[in-house]
Formats: sequence, C-alpha cells, structure tokens
Amino acid sequence: MNQEDLTKEKVNQETSKIAWPELQRFFASGLAVYVAPELDLVEVADAFSKDDKSQVAQWMQKQQVQLVSDQQATDWVSNNAMMWATVVKPWVLVQAS
Repeated sequence: MNQEDLTKEKVNQETSKIAWPELQRFFASGLAVYVAPELDLVEVADAFSKDDKSQVAQWMQKQQVQLVSDQQATDWVSNNAMMWATVVKPWVLVQAS
C-alpha cells in the first residue's frame, strides 16, 4: 500500500452517515461543502486533503463541488435528510445518501 492509498483509506474510515440537522452548525459557519452524487466523496476529500486546487476548481466549475446553498439546507432540514459526511479541516464535505 502506498501513501496515497493510506490517505484514502483513512478518509474512507472517517466517512459516516449523519442526519443533516446535526451538520447545520457547519453550514451556518460556511464550512459545509456539497459534493454531487456522481462524484466519489472519498476521492473529493482526498483532493481537498492534498490541496489539489486544479481538480477542485474543475469540480467547482461544473458545480459538482460547492458550498451548500440555502435552498439545499432548507430542503434537507424539511426532509431530515441523511448525508454521507467526512471532515477535511476546516471543511465538512457532504453528499446526500
């Protein structure tokens, strides 16, 4: 196993399902990042942890990675949505489950 595999494994182990209301404080602080369902949450977290600005910028340009919007947060509260989430300080990356 190389260092990259170890990093992804660590992120994978730190990813869990959590109800959106428990993540609202991160949204309120501007630290909740939406990850589109077509992306692998662990891959995105790995790119964040490696500060891969060009890859993150590509996802942002395609609106596949962005700060959670007010509308998304409202919808998720209404539905008591369950999210996959992982932390790459200071960010909390979230993806609807």
